Amino acid sequence: MKKHIVLLPGDGIGQEIIGSARAVLEEIAEKFGHTFTFETHAIGGTAVDEHGTPLPEETVTACKQADAVLLGAVGGPKWDDLPSHLRPEKGLLGIRKELGLFANLRPVKGFKKLLGSSPLKEELVEDSDLLIVRELTGGLYFGTPSERQENGQSVVDTLYYERHEIERIVDKAFQSARLRRNHLTSVDKANVLESSKLWREVVEEKKTDYPDVTVEHMLVDAAAMKLIQNPAQFDVIVTENMFGDILSDEASVLTGSLGMLPSASLRSDGVGLYEPVHGSAPDIAGQNIANPLAMILSTALMLRHSFGMDEEASCIEKAVEEVVDLGYHTKDLKITNGIETNTTNMTHKVVEYMSQNDACSCIMSAYA
Repeated sequence: MKKHIVLLPGDGIGQEIIGSARAVLEEIAEKFGHTFTFETHAIGGTAVDEHGTPLPEETVTACKQADAVLLGAVGGPKWDDLPSHLRPEKGLLGIRKELGLFANLRPVKGFKKLLGSSPLKEELVEDSDLLIVRELTGGLYFGTPSERQENGQSVVDTLYYERHEIERIVDKAFQSARLRRNHLTSVDKANVLESSKLWREVVEEKKTDYPDVTVEHMLVDAAAMKLIQNPAQFDVIVTENMFGDILSDEASVLTGSLGMLPSASLRSDGVGLYEPVHGSAPDIAGQNIANPLAMILSTALMLRHSFGMDEEASCIEKAVEEVVDLGYHTKDLKITNGIETNTTNMTHKVVEYMSQNDACSCIMSAYA
């Protein structure tokens, strides 16, 4: 199978870990007889420096022509004082909108060797295995007007959704629940917000189409609390853009490290953008100590969701799991009696396991 992939390194450690993703995919291509072609473009602060905009038109064009997109990370203090339309994050929001990537999937499942790094007691997180489905192209981040008024003395941000935007993300969440444990938690603020009242109405309507899925509604403040008290109670969580942004970041630290968690942003035809949950970490950029595993696991999500390559995705995920079980880790991770290594060597260990172990492609994935 031949697929064309656009690489968007972005800023900070994104420039380093994108190379890890490519190395793993090149091994997959050789191992399974595929052809992957790559094209690299600028986004974020790097694009501002090079092109005067966080999302150049040539980047948008290339991404629209690709079979999938891999993104490293965007942002950093270097660009904090720029006007809002030039902030690096505008590039990320913009490419999601341009590609129509309305569904963000963030699986949260711990690695046994790393559970001791969680801020929660190990017994609380050891059985945690949840998926957050976040609406990605509507809501407060995209509504207009969004501006300062009255000479800067007042501000307005608009939370805007149309019914069809809610319906499609809710459908995606129900479908995801069917592939897991058939339990869906819809998170809103229906006791206060009109948008959440419509959200809850749509979920109630849609649940008749999925009678095998158990549905519960939960207010966002309660959900934030219960993610800490008992994360194992959740299977699939679906929510709107800003709530999903906050809750997924909260959930991502349950297992001990942001550096281990991938994400997928999808549209209905399977085209997607894949990126690690962590940020650009400018304080460690260029030192070859960044954790590449979330970026590598994001490539596995890409293979599964955009290319339908389940066996290949499982090969990557099993390789990462085995390397961590052997005690290899980057500086951000804590493994008792482990072996600390750098970005390059960690990537090499994953590729080495993939190349030497035929059985890795036969293991069912924890991220399916």
